[in-house]
Amino acid sequence: MALQMIRPGDEGYEQLRDTFAHQGSPARIARAATAADVAEAIALAGREGLPIAVRSGGHSAAGLSTNDGGLVIDLSPMNAVELLGDDLVRVGTGAHWGDVAAALAPHGLAVSSGDTVSVGVGGLLLGGGIGWMVRKHGLALDHVVAAEVVTAAGDIVRASAEENPDLFWAIRGGGGNLGIVTSFELRATRESDITFARATYDAADTEAVIKGWRDLMRTADDGLTTTLQLYPAFGEDMPPTVGILAAYAGADPAAVEPLLGLGKLLDSEVTVKPYAEVLEEAALVPGWLPIVRNRFADELTDELVDDLLAWKDRVPMMYVELRAVGGAMARVPAEATAFAHRDAEIMLLTVVLGSPADHVPVREEFEAVWRVLEPHTSGAYVNFFSEPTQADLEAAYPAATRARLAAVKAAYDPANLFRGNVNILPAE
Repeated sequence: MALQMIRPGDEGYEQLRDTFAHQGSPARIARAATAADVAEAIALAGREGLPIAVRSGGHSAAGLSTNDGGLVIDLSPMNAVELLGDDLVRVGTGAHWGDVAAALAPHGLAVSSGDTVSVGVGGLLLGGGIGWMVRKHGLALDHVVAAEVVTAAGDIVRASAEENPDLFWAIRGGGGNLGIVTSFELRATRESDITFARATYDAADTEAVIKGWRDLMRTADDGLTTTLQLYPAFGEDMPPTVGILAAYAGADPAAVEPLLGLGKLLDSEVTVKPYAEVLEEAALVPGWLPIVRNRFADELTDELVDDLLAWKDRVPMMYVELRAVGGAMARVPAEATAFAHRDAEIMLLTVVLGSPADHVPVREEFEAVWRVLEPHTSGAYVNFFSEPTQADLEAAYPAATRARLAAVKAAYDPANLFRGNVNILPAE
């Protein structure tokens, strides 16, 4: 199949111009089915001076999966999931993680990925992948053993520990800076049933729940991965609450029971189900464009908890999430991949809900909240930014990691063709 090029006014353009949360008006949309198609699209962008946006699932919170006036290289046709051996799987970068989970389930296999079925394979793997088995099996990118990459020069190369090892290091956490990955080879794990729990607590017990959850996770089995959620009020009929989501790798409801006794429990549910059913659908209220920011913390100290609780309510409609990490993620050396924040205890994520107009009156307070939180944090996750800044880039990539990425960038993309991302410039 030849490269399909879609222009404004063509059939399908209106359906393909926008992404999950962002609107775009690209000059062209190239639907690529092969690595050769991707190379052809890159060459066209170079000839015509079109900025490039690369799309796998379109879930980029920063809107990096579309643009205005440029070329969108849509990888969604490259969505095959192929089992190569007992636990080796080749996945097209345009596949969705729900499709991957469903394809692997009959074989008793899984890859710890993201939270939702529609998140794309490519974007998540290039940045990290903090999934529901991160503490047992590490980041999604820790499963990558090889990748097919199209470079800025249009070359189709293989990246692995033995072939182009500098590129292999960089694509595992370095984002879309180096080239366009068209397929990944992943080492899946033997997992089937997951014990999944939801618990909702009264907001009056927020401090006790957070600190109790933290203490419990510090001694928890690596098979247990959890997220704590602080929900704002949604009108008078929906007061603020504290939620906990928990996934235990295995059929063992007793493994999640301690999470149900941390305060005044309003509601709870514990189910055992296949891993593929843990991933959920993603939805966004029409017109909303959330502000997303995150940082890691090496330790969830009492001082961090106290400052968070003292300041978070200054921003109405701000959802706060604490993800417990560690375990297998921490057992990979920090220098092994371009994802460097292996020693973190938690990831702290804030999401200001609402439309851009809703954000105007709360923007100053939002920045004030983060000025208070910043001294408690170290590092950031490149996949969870809606408005990435230089400070965010420096938090995501420590100086040594940035320098190494810049050197790889200079080798594979010296003209910075792939700059539609959290961009690291080539080394001079």
